[in-house]
Amino acid sequence: MYNFLKSSLFIALLLLISGCSSVEPPKIKGSQKVFEDEDFYILSALTLEENRDHNSSSKIFNTLYIKTGKKEYLYRSLRNDLAANQNERAINRIDEIILDKIEEFELVRIKIIALVRAEKLIEAKELAIKLVASSNSVDDYLLLSDIYVKLKQYETALKYLEGAYIKDYNEKILEKMAVVLYVNLERKKEAIAQLETHSRIHGCSKIICSKLIGFYSNDNNVDGLLSTYLRLYKIDSSKDIGEKIVQIYGYKKNYEKMIEFLEENKINNEILLQLYIQTKRYKKAVSIATELYNDSGDVTYLGQSAIFEYESSVDKSDKAMHKSVIAKLQEVIKTNRDGMYLNYLGYLLIDHDIDVKKGIEYIKEALKGEPNSIYYLDSLAWGYYKLGDCQRAAKIMKKVEKMDGSSNEEVVKHIEMIRECIKNKKGKK
Repeated sequence: MYNFLKSSLFIALLLLISGCSSVEPPKIKGSQKVFEDEDFYILSALTLEENRDHNSSSKIFNTLYIKTGKKEYLYRSLRNDLAANQNERAINRIDEIILDKIEEFELVRIKIIALVRAEKLIEAKELAIKLVASSNSVDDYLLLSDIYVKLKQYETALKYLEGAYIKDYNEKILEKMAVVLYVNLERKKEAIAQLETHSRIHGCSKIICSKLIGFYSNDNNVDGLLSTYLRLYKIDSSKDIGEKIVQIYGYKKNYEKMIEFLEENKINNEILLQLYIQTKRYKKAVSIATELYNDSGDVTYLGQSAIFEYESSVDKSDKAMHKSVIAKLQEVIKTNRDGMYLNYLGYLLIDHDIDVKKGIEYIKEALKGEPNSIYYLDSLAWGYYKLGDCQRAAKIMKKVEKMDGSSNEEVVKHIEMIRECIKNKKGKK
């Protein structure tokens, strides 16, 4: 508490000194300390500034300027005047210092800002025109154009911006030009054309691409959005931008391009896996599912890897492939007894005569969760068929025939083979 009071009293003393000082500042330059307590004055001023006591901070920075002659303290003091909304004070202080010397660029800029905030737009405009002519600075062109926009003199604002842009094709000026064209003059096509031309010649920076994205989004121009996001992704390969590109490809239903983009950039393997499944690229699905399983440990991906390993195999009787697929599925069902995996494993054991009875057990478990699944019932019937119990298999298939989906090619084939089996057995009798 004592230290805080001591510090507060010292700051108050500093404010008193700054209020009374009228000595002409010495001509000192550089970063070297001019007087012993300079650092403490700075710390005090910055603390007041941080606490938004801009009036007090301005006074201490002014004291620092008087004691050292360092212009950066003067600028900081005046900016605190602006932050305190003491625009007239800032204007009067600057007038006492520069006496119409336009070459004091930083002070003139601060004065122009103060004039604008004080709603003295005509005076601000006239001073800004002089400043631009002397400084030729990009920021000063932007400042002048802002004044013309406030005066609603949009064509004049645009004229100054175009003149400045031609000098060095500065993208900050181009961005401002585009806003004036698009928003204020409603010349939207021209605004976009200006940005696109710059982009093609000088490259699509974050500033230019972001502005184009805003305009294309506002116009619901999906192709323009996609083109711009693709260019932006080359300079900012963030996941957010990549996912925007994927979303747009999805909206356009351009799945081939989406796959190509995802394969090249590896930003969302889950979506890529679903696209491989959708387009029946099962060999590629195996690779991605395995990668996802290794990264996450989620056995769902291991199960998908097993299924697509089988589906992508040219030789469905390959015993080595059977062994690999069965091992994966058995690992899956240790923790995930989902009917899909139980049925797939069971059917594989049955169809290839590996272990028909074990396969039937798996399928019966799957049916407990989904008793009316056509595919699970078909698998069970096929198991009984493999055991030679065609009557039992036929009874199950009668139920299947009454259900939607019984027209599935493999289901129809099984129905015919089970019927043929019953006929043959009757014939033998």
